[in-house]
Amino acid sequence: MSTSSPEAVKKLLENMQTDLRSLSMECKKKFPPVKEAAESGIVKIKTIAARNTDILAALKENSSEVVQPFLMGCGTKEPKITQLCLAAIQRLMSHEVVSEAAAGNIINMLWQLMENGLEELKLLQTVLVLLTTNTVVHDEVLSKAIVLCFRLHFTKDNITNNTAAATVRQVVTVVFERMVAEDERFKGIVEQPPSVQGNTNRRSVSTLRPSAKDAYMLFQDLCQLVNADAPYWLVGMTEMTRTFGLELLESVLNDFPGVFLQHQEFSFLLKERVCPLVIKLFSPNIKFRQGSSSAASPAPVEKPYFPICMRLLRVVSVLIKHFYSLLVTECEIFLSLLVKFLDGEKPQWLRAVAVESVHRLCVQPHLLRSFCQSYDMKQHSTKVFRDIVNALGSFIQSLFIVPNAGNPAVVGAPAGGSGSGAQGAAQGGPGTGGVSGILISQAAFEYRGTWIPLMTVSVQGSAKATYLEMLDKVEPPSIPEGYAMSVAFSALLDLVRGITSMIERELAVEEEAAAEFRETHPDQGWQPQPGAHLVWEEMVSACWCGLLAALSLLLDASTDETATENILKAELTMASLCGRLGLVTPRDAFITAICKASLPPHYALTVLSSNAANLSGKAYSIQGHSVQIISPSSESHQQVVAVGQPLTSQPQGTVVLTAKNIQCMRTLLNLAHCHGAVLGTSWQLVLATLQHLVWILGLKPGVGGALKPGRAVEGPSTVLTTAVMTDLPIIANILSRLFESSQYLDDVSLHHLINALCSLSLEAMEMAYGNNKEPSLFAVAKLLETGLVNMDRIEILWRPLTGHLLEVCQHPNSRMREWGAEALTALIKAGLAYKHDPPLAQNQRLQLLLLNPLKELSNVLHADIRQKQLESVLQILQSQGDSLGPGWPLVLGVIGAIRNDQGESLIRTAFQCLQLVVTDFLPTMPCTCLQIVVDVAGSFGLQNQELNISLTSIGLLWNISDYFFQRGEAITQELEREEEALQKQAQEKGETLNRPFHPAPPFDCLWLCLYAKLGELCVDPRPAVRKSAGQTLFSTIAAHGTLLQQPTWHVVVWKVLFHLLDCVRTSSTTADKEKIESGGGNILIHHSRDTAEKQWAETWVLTLAGVARIFNTRRYLLQQLGDFFEAWEVLLNHIQSAALSKNNEVSLAALKSFQEILQIGTPVKDSDKAGDAFAVMGVPPVLIDPLSASGPGRPLVRSDSLVERLTRYNGAELQAPPPGEESALEDCALWWSAWNTWYRTGTDSTRPPSGPAEKFSFIPSQPFLTALIQIFPALYQHIKANFSMEDLKKLGVILHGAVSVPISSDASPFILPSFTEAVLTSLQEAVLTSLDVLQKAICVGPENLQVMYPAIFEQLLLFVEFSCKPPQYGRMETKHVANAKYNQVEWRFALNYVPFSQLLWLILFYVKAVINEKVLQNIIKTLRMPLGLKYACPSESTWKLAVSSLLKVLSIGLPVARQHASSGKFDTMWPELANAFEDFLFTKSTPPDNLSIQEFQKNEAVDVEVVQLISTEILPFANFIPKDFVGQIMTMLNRGSIHSQSPSFTEAEIDVRMREEFSKVCFETLLQFSFSNKVSTPQEGYISRMALSVLLKRSQDVLRRYVEDERLSGHCPLPRQQVTEIIFVLKAISTLMDSLKKTQPENVDGNTWAQVIALYPTLVECITCSSSEVSSALKEALGPFKDFMQPPLSRVQNGES
Repeated sequence: MSTSSPEAVKKLLENMQTDLRSLSMECKKKFPPVKEAAESGIVKIKTIAARNTDILAALKENSSEVVQPFLMGCGTKEPKITQLCLAAIQRLMSHEVVSEAAAGNIINMLWQLMENGLEELKLLQTVLVLLTTNTVVHDEVLSKAIVLCFRLHFTKDNITNNTAAATVRQVVTVVFERMVAEDERFKGIVEQPPSVQGNTNRRSVSTLRPSAKDAYMLFQDLCQLVNADAPYWLVGMTEMTRTFGLELLESVLNDFPGVFLQHQEFSFLLKERVCPLVIKLFSPNIKFRQGSSSAASPAPVEKPYFPICMRLLRVVSVLIKHFYSLLVTECEIFLSLLVKFLDGEKPQWLRAVAVESVHRLCVQPHLLRSFCQSYDMKQHSTKVFRDIVNALGSFIQSLFIVPNAGNPAVVGAPAGGSGSGAQGAAQGGPGTGGVSGILISQAAFEYRGTWIPLMTVSVQGSAKATYLEMLDKVEPPSIPEGYAMSVAFSALLDLVRGITSMIERELAVEEEAAAEFRETHPDQGWQPQPGAHLVWEEMVSACWCGLLAALSLLLDASTDETATENILKAELTMASLCGRLGLVTPRDAFITAICKASLPPHYALTVLSSNAANLSGKAYSIQGHSVQIISPSSESHQQVVAVGQPLTSQPQGTVVLTAKNIQCMRTLLNLAHCHGAVLGTSWQLVLATLQHLVWILGLKPGVGGALKPGRAVEGPSTVLTTAVMTDLPIIANILSRLFESSQYLDDVSLHHLINALCSLSLEAMEMAYGNNKEPSLFAVAKLLETGLVNMDRIEILWRPLTGHLLEVCQHPNSRMREWGAEALTALIKAGLAYKHDPPLAQNQRLQLLLLNPLKELSNVLHADIRQKQLESVLQILQSQGDSLGPGWPLVLGVIGAIRNDQGESLIRTAFQCLQLVVTDFLPTMPCTCLQIVVDVAGSFGLQNQELNISLTSIGLLWNISDYFFQRGEAITQELEREEEALQKQAQEKGETLNRPFHPAPPFDCLWLCLYAKLGELCVDPRPAVRKSAGQTLFSTIAAHGTLLQQPTWHVVVWKVLFHLLDCVRTSSTTADKEKIESGGGNILIHHSRDTAEKQWAETWVLTLAGVARIFNTRRYLLQQLGDFFEAWEVLLNHIQSAALSKNNEVSLAALKSFQEILQIGTPVKDSDKAGDAFAVMGVPPVLIDPLSASGPGRPLVRSDSLVERLTRYNGAELQAPPPGEESALEDCALWWSAWNTWYRTGTDSTRPPSGPAEKFSFIPSQPFLTALIQIFPALYQHIKANFSMEDLKKLGVILHGAVSVPISSDASPFILPSFTEAVLTSLQEAVLTSLDVLQKAICVGPENLQVMYPAIFEQLLLFVEFSCKPPQYGRMETKHVANAKYNQVEWRFALNYVPFSQLLWLILFYVKAVINEKVLQNIIKTLRMPLGLKYACPSESTWKLAVSSLLKVLSIGLPVARQHASSGKFDTMWPELANAFEDFLFTKSTPPDNLSIQEFQKNEAVDVEVVQLISTEILPFANFIPKDFVGQIMTMLNRGSIHSQSPSFTEAEIDVRMREEFSKVCFETLLQFSFSNKVSTPQEGYISRMALSVLLKRSQDVLRRYVEDERLSGHCPLPRQQVTEIIFVLKAISTLMDSLKKTQPENVDGNTWAQVIALYPTLVECITCSSSEVSSALKEALGPFKDFMQPPLSRVQNGES
C-alpha cells in the first residue's frame, strides 16, 4: 500500500491526531505549552484535511507548524515524550510530508538531544529516516546531520558506536546515491562545465549541482579527516579514527566509481587528495624493516599499524581496480609499493596481506593487460606487470629460502635457518609421527628441507582474502604456516589462467574474423590488427620468466598430485600460448621445464641443458635480490615408481623415476598431443625427453613403430613397480596416439615434427657409434608411425623422412640399421598400398618418389639391409606387382643391384624376386623395361657367389627369349610407339636418340641386348656358366633368329658372334696352365679339364662350333648381307687361329667347324648315329644339337620341343636358293679364301719348330693332322679349275710337313699299328687319298694338268724315303719323342698302298712329262734307301716291299729307258740303279740273330730274283746300256759269286747261311755273260776274264793253304771258317765247270782253260783231308773234270784256231 493512497493518507491523519492526543495527554501536567501546541496541532490537521484535496501537499506546506508540537515535546528531554515525538516525526518523514525548513528544525532539535546524550539510537534512526526518505536535507543541514552521526559513533556506548558507524556508512552512501540520482535526472541535458581550477579552499565548487555539491564536500572532508586535518564542511566534528575514515573512503570509491570517473571535480579530488594521502600513510610501512624498532604512527590515535596498512591496501586495490585509467602514474607507485611489501624483510602479516592484494590483481586479466600496455610497453617506464609476476615468483622462492622468523604463533614452523630445515621438516606438522605420514596425507611443498603445507585459500579464479577482511583486528594476526605460499600459488595459477584464457578468447575471435574475411575476399590476405598482438606478446614476454621460475620451483617442491597437476597445467597452457603467439624462447623454456620435470634429477640431456643455459642467463633482480631459476632439488620425497638405465653413450648406473616424473611425462604427452601444431622447433625437446623416458621405462618399438613394454637383452637393471606397470600400456597408447594425431597438424608443424625426430635419430646414431649397446630406436619408430598416418600427404614429408632413414640404414650398429630398414621398407610398402587420390597408376611422379628410397638402399653396403630391401621388393611384387607400371625400372634396378661381395643369401633373395618377375610379371610391365629385365638376369648370371643361380639365370634368359618370341607382335607395337615418342622428344631437344644398337628397330634391339648379355656370360670365368650360356645363345639364335630383320643380322654377326669369338680367343690364349686341384669340396675334375686353359678350350670349341653352325644354317640369309665375304674371311681367320692353337681339342674342333662351313659331311661314327633318324625325315642335321646328341643331358630345360623346332624349320628356315641363280656356295672367292686359310693353317701347324727343341712342347696331334688333310679332297673339288702347279707345291709342303710330325708318346699306342699288322695310320691314309684324288683329277684332266705328275711322284717318293729314314721335325731328334722309332714304320706301307703299277702304266701313257722329269731315276734313287738298309730297316717288310716295287718299276721302266737311251734323258739313272743293286745285294747290315733258316732262305730267294732280273732285263741288252753300268754289274756279280759268305754263322747253319744259292746264281750269271758271244766291247770281256782269273787264282790259293794247314794240324780239326771257305771254293769250281760245259768253246779264253786245268793237281792233293764235308764237296768238284778228259787235238789245229 503506497503512502499516497487515500487509505494511507486517512491512516496518517488518524495516526497524527492520535500522536498529538497522546502528546497532550503526557504533557498535560508538566509541560502545558506542549499540550497546547499539541491540541492546536490537532485542529490544524483537521483543518488541512477538510480544506485540501491533496492532503499530503498541504501537510508538507504546513509541515513546520505540524512538526512544531513534536519538536517542543522533544525539547522536554523527557524520555517517554521524546520517544513518542521521535516516532511521530519519523512517521511524518516516512510519508515525505516534511519541508526543508521543518527538516532543519528537526535536525537542530536532534543535535540538542545528541548533545544531551538522549535517545541516541532513536536519534540515529531518525536521521537515517530523514535522509533516506527524501532529499530535502541539503548543505549545512545535511552536514550537521552527518556530524551528528559521527559524534554518536564516538560515544562510550558500544552499541551506539556500532549503530552510528553503520548509520554513517549508510548516510555517506545516501549522499552519493542522491548525486547518482541527480545525474540520472540531468542525463539528457548537456552542460558546459567550466574548467575546474585546482582549489583546495573549503568553498564548494560552484559548477556542481546540489547533491553533487554535498557529495563533493563530504568526500573532501573525509580526506581531510583521514589526513588529520580540520574538515571544511563537517563542522562540529570532535574526533575521528583513520581506520574508519579509510573504510568510508574505500566504500565510496568502491561503490560509486562512476561519480569519480564522470566528474572532473571528483577526479581532481582523487588525484590531489586521495592518492597523496595513501602514499603518505604508506610511508611507515615502506621504511619499516623486520626487526627494526617500529616507527611511531603519525596519527594522534593509538598505533593502528596493521589496521591502517590493511585498509590502505584495500583502498589501493579499489583505486587500481576502478580508477586505474585516471591514476596511471599513481597506480604505478602503488603497484611498486605492493611489490615491495612482498619483500622478505617485511613482517609476515604485511607480506600476507600484500600477497592477498596481489592475488586480487591476478584474477583481473584485463587489468593486467592495461598495466602491460601502460607501463611495460612504454619506454622509460617501470615494467610493472613484469615486476608483479617476478615479485610473486621471488616471494615463493623466498618462502623456501628464508626461515619463518618473527612469527611465533606458527606451530611447527621450521626453527632456525634453512640449515636445520630437514630436521624442522621432520618435526613439522601436527603429531610428528614421521615424515612420510605427514607428507602423503597433506598437500604440501617440500624443498631442500623446507616443508610448507598447502591450504585451500580460494576458489579458482576468485581472490577471497582472509587478512584483508580482518577489519576488527587491531593487532596483527598470526599467519598460519603455508598460508602465504598457498595464496601466492593460487595467484600464480589464476594469473596464468586469466592471461591465457583472455588471450586465447581474443585469438579465437580474431581467427573467426580472419576466416570470414577469407570467405568473402578469397583473393586478399587477412591483415590482423598489429596492436593486439603486440600487447599479447608483451604480456607473455614480461611474465614468462617469473612464472617459469616460480612454477618450476613449485613443481619440483610439490608433493601433492593435484598441485603438481595444476602447476603442469599452467606450464602447459603457457607453452601452448607462447607457441600460438610465435614466441619461441618462452615456449621452449616452459617445455624444457616440463621435460626436466619428467626426467630423473640431474639427468644429463644435452637438448635440455643447452636450453636451460639460455634461460639461466636471464636472471632478473628484484630490489637487489638476484633470482635464479632454481635447479631441481635432489632429495625428493617422492614415491619411486621405476628404476631404469639412462640413455647415454657411456654406461652409467641406474636412474629412478618417481610418480611425479610419470605425471609430468603424461603432461608432456598431452602437450604434444593437443598443441603439436604450435610446438615448432621444440618438438625436439619434447621428443628427446620422451625418448629418454621411454628408454628408462624399457618401452621398445614393435610393428608399425608403436612402443610396447618389453625388456631389451641388457636391461636387468630396470625395475618397474606395479603402479607404473599399469600405466605403461596407457603411456604407450598415448605415445602412439600422439603420433597418430600428427595427421591433424598443418604441413609446417608436421615438418617440425619430422625434423625433430630426424635430429633425435641422428643423436641416437651418434651415440650408437662405436659400441654394440642397444641403441634407442624411439625416433626411428616414431618416424615410421608419423609417416604411416600421414600417407594422404606423404609427398611433402617423403624426402626428409626417407632421406634420414636411409642414413640410419647405413649405421654400423645392426639393431639401429635394422630398424631403419624396417621403417623405410614399411613406409614404402604402405605408400604403395595406400589408396591415394588420384591413384598411383595416374600419379607416376608419386609412385617413383615412393619407390626411389628402395633404390637408394642399394648403395648401402650392409648385407642385412640389402636382405630387408630385397624381402620388401618380394612383398611389393607379390602385393602390387601388377600395378607397378613406371616403377618397374626402379624395382628391377634394386633387384639387379647385386654385387659379388654380397654373400649368397642376398643374391638368392634377389634372384627369387627376379624369378617372380620373369614368371609372373613380364606381360604386365612396360615393354621398355624388358631390356632391363634382360640386363638384370644377365647380372645374376655374372655374379660368382652361387653357381646354380648363374646357371638358372641363364635358363631365365631362355624363358625371356621365349616370351619375346611368343609376344613378338605386341611387344613390337608397344616398343615402336614408345620409340616414336622418344624420337619426337629427341628432335624437339635437337639431340639424337641414344640407345644401344640404335639403327636397328626396337624389337630387334631387345633381341640384340639378350644376345649381348648371353655373349658376356659366354666368357664368364666359370666353365659351367660359359657352357650353358653358349648353348643358350646359339639355341636362341637358332630358334628365334627368324624374327630378326635382315639388317639386324649384320649386328648379330659382327657385334655379337664375332665379338664373342674375339673374347673367347683372347681368354683362351691367355688362360692359366696351372693345374686346378679340385673343384671345391670333394668334386674331382677330369684330367681333360684340370687347367683353366683346358676349360677355356672347351668354351672355344663350343663357341666356334656354334658360330660355324649359324653360318651354315643361315647361309642364304647371311649371303644377302653386303659384307658376307668379309664375315666369311673373319670366320675363317677364327677357325685358323683356333686350328693353330696349342690345344688339340680346340684345333681339332676348329677343323670340324671348317668342314661344317664347307658343308663336308664327316664319316658318321656309331655314337653320332642319332642324326640318321632325322635324316630320314628330311631334317637338316644341323638341327640336332651336337651337344645334345652326345654326352649327358643338358642343364637347361628347353621350353620348345624338337617337334616344334622341326615345324619351324620346315616352315621358315631352309628356303632353297631362288631358282635360276647359281648356288652362292659356288662363289669362287669364298672357296679360294677357304683354300688360303687351309694352306696357312697347314703350313703353320706342320712347320717344324725353328728354335732349340727343348723349348718346343706342342706337337699337333694325329687326328688333327688327319682332319686337316681330309679337308683337302673336298676343298679341291671346288678349286680344281684354277689349281696350279704353285698350289700343288704348297700342298706338297703341307703333306710333307704333316707326315713329318712325330706322334707324342702317350698317343702312339692308339694311333700306330703294331708291327705285325700291315695297315696305315689314318693320317697317312688321308695324305695318300689326297694324292690319289689329285692323280685321278690329272688323269682325266686336260693336257696342262699332266705337268703335275712328276711332282706327285716326287711326293710319293719322299714318303717312301720316310720308310727307312724318319723325317726330321725341326731340330728334334728321335729321342725327343718317346717311341719315335715308330715314325719310321709309318711309311713301310706306302708302297703297298699306292697302285704303282697303275701309275707306271700311266707313265708310259704320258711319256713326255715323265721322261722329262726323270721320274724313274727318282724312284730308283728313293727305293735305294730301304734297299740299302735292308736288315737295318725299321721293318723287314719295308725292304721287301721296296724290292718288289723296284722289280715292278724296272720291268716297266727299263724298256722305256732303253728306248730313250740315245736322248740322254736317262743317263743319270743308270749309276743310281747300279748303286741301288749293289746297296741291296751287298748290304752293310747283318741279318738279325733270331732270323730263322726258313726266313733266311726266303730272303736269299729275293736276292736271287734280283740277280735273275739282271740276267734277263739288263745283260741281254748290254749294247743299249752305258758300258760303265755294265761294268759295274759285272763287278757286282763277280763279288757276289765269291764274297757272299757271312762270317758269323754257326756250324749247323753254315751250309744254309752261306747264301750258296745266291752265289751260285751270281756266278752263273757272271759266267753266262762272260762266255756269251755278245761281248760288245773288249772291256766287258776283259772284266769277266779278269773276274774268272781272279776267282781261279783265289781258288788255287785257298786250296793250297788248306792242304798245308791240314797237314800241320795233325788230328786237330781246322777252324770252322777255313773249312767253310774251302767248301765254298770247291762249290765254285764245280759251278764253273758246269758253265764251261754249257758254253760254246770259242767263247772261253784259252788262259781260263789253263787256269782251270792248273787247279786239278791241287784238288787231288786235298783228297787226304779228314773233313767229311770237304770230302763231299771235293767229290762234286772233281766230278766235272771228266767231261774235259778227251784225247788232246793237235797243237797245230789248236793254234790255227
